[in-house]
Amino acid sequence: MARPKILLVDDSRLFLEMEKEFLQPCALMIYTARDGREALELVRMIRPDLIYMDLHMPEMDGAECCAILKADPDMKGIPVVMVVTTERDDDLLRCHRAGCDQVIAKPVDRAAFLRAGQRFLPNFDRIETRVPCLTLVVFRLGKETFYGTCANLSSQGMFVAFDGKVQVDDLVKLSFLVPGSIGEVVEATGRVAWVNIGAPLPKPALPKGFGIEFSTITPEGVRAIGGFISRAQEAGGTPLVEGAYLGETYF
Repeated sequence: MARPKILLVDDSRLFLEMEKEFLQPCALMIYTARDGREALELVRMIRPDLIYMDLHMPEMDGAECCAILKADPDMKGIPVVMVVTTERDDDLLRCHRAGCDQVIAKPVDRAAFLRAGQRFLPNFDRIETRVPCLTLVVFRLGKETFYGTCANLSSQGMFVAFDGKVQVDDLVKLSFLVPGSIGEVVEATGRVAWVNIGAPLPKPALPKGFGIEFSTITPEGVRAIGGFISRAQEAGGTPLVEGAYLGETYF
């Protein structure tokens, strides 16, 4: 199956690189453009499956580019996610009048960015490789600190084995080491996406615990996780370090 093509459009190299980091572990073909005119040329050539486009850009801004795309019968079906620096009513109105499919705020929240992809590409959240992993996780819920065990890790989240009270949508701050990495502690924040708690367990084959969807994670953390996934794939299920590869997916 061909890899989905994603077009990122922004005149800021910093924001382009950040968005590319969000998508780094995914099996995607990523293209970039620096303004609306360049984006139009690329769209006609590559026919992307999804476009993330900044609103305010030189030459041709995002709203004008989006309006041209949506007026073209051959291109109007391509989902366009507009990225706006502010949530001013006039900016939002311009985006919607241009026919965009969704608006997200800038600076871009990683979770919101990835959820937009999941909305428009049904297999977007399954493109990424998720690897079983065993490592200690220190996390905070409110003002309390707890300890759990990561059972499955990806750049988008993890499953934490934990015998305690946790609820869906709880906000969590996490610190953990990626097995086999140099030893840098990864800091991330996230929300509880689902829980495996109760009697009987919703998923009895899994330990008690919860699945986390990362909201923020450093680029260094994404790279460390990506390296771990690559090493696990090369090992073909053989443990990379003691207890690092369990052979079953939890998240």
